[in-house]
Amino acid sequence: MLIDPTPLIKLFAIFQLGFRFIFNYRVGRRFFWRGDKMLGCKCLFWSRVSDLMQPGPDYFSLPDPIPQWPQDNDGDDDDENFDDCGYFWLPQPPEGYKALGFVVTNKSEKPNLEMVKCVRVDLTDACEIYRPIVDTYSKYSKEPLRVWNTRPCHRGMYGRGVFVGTFYCGNYSSSGDEVNIACLKNLDANLHAMPNLDQIHALIRHYGPTLFFHPDENYLASSVSWFFRNGALLYSKSNPVGQAIDAEGTNLPAGGTNDGAYWIDLPTDSELTSVIKRGNLESAKLYVHIKPALGGTFTDIVMWVFAPFNGPGTIKIGVMNIGLSKIGRHVGDWEHFTLRISNFTGELWNVYFSQHSGGEWVDVSDLEFIDGNKAIIYSSRNGHASFAHPGNHIQGSARLGIGVRNDTGRSDYCVDSSRKYEIVAAEYLGDGVVNEPCWLQYMREWGPTVVYDSRTELDRIIKVLPPMVRYSMQNMLDKLPLELYGEEGPTGPKEKNNWIGDERW
Repeated sequence: MLIDPTPLIKLFAIFQLGFRFIFNYRVGRRFFWRGDKMLGCKCLFWSRVSDLMQPGPDYFSLPDPIPQWPQDNDGDDDDENFDDCGYFWLPQPPEGYKALGFVVTNKSEKPNLEMVKCVRVDLTDACEIYRPIVDTYSKYSKEPLRVWNTRPCHRGMYGRGVFVGTFYCGNYSSSGDEVNIACLKNLDANLHAMPNLDQIHALIRHYGPTLFFHPDENYLASSVSWFFRNGALLYSKSNPVGQAIDAEGTNLPAGGTNDGAYWIDLPTDSELTSVIKRGNLESAKLYVHIKPALGGTFTDIVMWVFAPFNGPGTIKIGVMNIGLSKIGRHVGDWEHFTLRISNFTGELWNVYFSQHSGGEWVDVSDLEFIDGNKAIIYSSRNGHASFAHPGNHIQGSARLGIGVRNDTGRSDYCVDSSRKYEIVAAEYLGDGVVNEPCWLQYMREWGPTVVYDSRTELDRIIKVLPPMVRYSMQNMLDKLPLELYGEEGPTGPKEKNNWIGDERW
């Protein structure tokens, strides 16, 4: 099945090259499985379309297959002949060319070489494995066959690697390892396929999610200007007296790095502090950063939400839930989620949910929607981490039921990002198209650092546990984000490494 390559040729017209797609069983966008039987994969290849380009290689080879595995018949496919085994073939292109993926067959005969197109090295970029799809064992080998998803090594706002939807397989690899297949590279720095400002607004109105807070949330979001107007103060090492911050943040120090010279804190008045901690949902909005992703083939709409205060956490140990008095608390909380949209079709591809120091991408097929094409984002109680579904999400060992609880649920506390948003940055559009707010240039902490022995509280919990659980609990706590161990304000969005870089996945 071939797809009209015209939109793709427009994007990569500088090469005078087109795309050839080999599609899979379902829709042709991803790679799907039925039990342990692989039904196919999408491979995205260059093929020469101009006589002005240098000719392709005059030889090509496919070695013997690596590895092979039995396809157990589960009784549902009696009418289908899988020839007992599946075969993975790694193309061996000549010097100066690279292969983008494997060929998979259910026969031991070598595939026709016409099935495979190789790519000039200068049009490719390095890729890496990042998430296993399946592990299976062969009748003929004690080594497992592991199949991984792949992604470009060079990602983020300035990364040129283009995702091609292929996979990698082998006996053993670790996530992040560079592999001997490649992805494509966009050599055109003009980013013609990225949306203009009007198109950005249209995308947000069409796809903007609704953010739901937990029914028992005590620390809701607010706008940044509401936080400043209601008493937030700027402190510095050179001035122990807090200074009022104007609503736009014009008197905040701009630029530099988080050197600890400045920080923001709540007012000393306890009643006013209590009001600010609760937030103000009526003023809350999503602060939007637009940036290219995967070589400009996708647009990332990054939506940041601000809460004046992050509440303490809750530890779950089996059926026990232990509320913490200090751990997890800090002034100023920035969390985000990201919509990744295809620049070829305008389709929402997936959504990234930030969860403290990490997060996860969730495909559109696994999202909940409200009001058409608008996804639902669930914000966890007190901590404001983002999740795709309601429930109790354990950060730790879900299998053992030990970890920090992230409780989410739908409530009347919500913000519709398709209506309540502000575009704060879109660097690729050029200077002056989007006026970045003054507070965005503040690179220091949005809350003070309060030093206390957070491990004392945890050690008291650990000591009363049975010995068998105690070791698992200790290991889990050692892996938790540092932000849960101290009362320390976070830096703002522009100081995060995913402002320029890719999400942490």
